Amino acid sequence: MRLDQWLWAVRLYRTRSLAVTAIRSGHVKVGGAISKPAHTVRPGELVTAQIGVLCRTYKVLDAPAARVGAKLVPLYAEDLTPPDELARAQEVALTSPGQRPRGAGRPTKRDRREWEHFQF
Repeated sequence: MRLDQWLWAVRLYRTRSLAVTAIRSGHVKVGGAISKPAHTVRPGELVTAQIGVLCRTYKVLDAPAARVGAKLVPLYAEDLTPPDELARAQEVALTSPGQRPRGAGRPTKRDRREWEHFQF
């Protein structure tokens, strides 16, 4: 199975075109080396994908015939992403500008001015 198809089938990317774009821009590596979208994925290979601020690492177990449901992904890919990487991504998500704690109410004029400062 092609690398772009596998990334889409195991739900790392929402569409195949997003997977192809990520591979061509160097965000996806197979065995530590930059690859092409048509690379044939084999069981046992390590695939590293940079998705936003998170760098996910997966071990290829098998190639599905088509896109699989979220519950079936562990049959085809083993997640080897380090826990500290997941924790770092969570921290970034919580501290991003414009993110308000739940139940904080409507934004104030001061909040709006701070958001404008981050934009341009």
